[in-house]
Amino acid sequence: QVQLVESGGGLVQAGGSLRLSCAASGRTFSSYGMGWFRQAPGKEREFVATISNSGDNTLYADSVKGRFTISRDNANNTVYLQMNSLKREDTAVYYCAARDSRFWSTMTSQYTYWGQGTQVTVSS
Repeated sequence: QVQLVESGGGLVQAGGSLRLSCAASGRTFSSYGMGWFRQAPGKEREFVATISNSGDNTLYADSVKGRFTISRDNANNTVYLQMNSLKREDTAVYYCAARDSRFWSTMTSQYTYWGQGTQVTVSS
């Protein structure tokens, strides 16, 4: 069982930056592929970024490529999402997720554990 707790969301102006953190419980964090997803009002949850268990492999949605960076610290059971050059369309609730595989995935159905989400609001 893995419990995930996101933090770091908030209100930021367009062009600004935020760093989201996701703290995981359990001793097997380093065996999980991790992902960040987001859901805007009235829209489906969508993939943002994913990282393999070792951190060697990452993948990003086209909409955030070059602006967002996913990373992880297995010693501290934490995964991060650094968000730069934020746009209004990045406004959403951001969720951290873990899957029972060392590989990454872009699909919500491949993830077993989810955090409660953290709100990111980008103003113009």
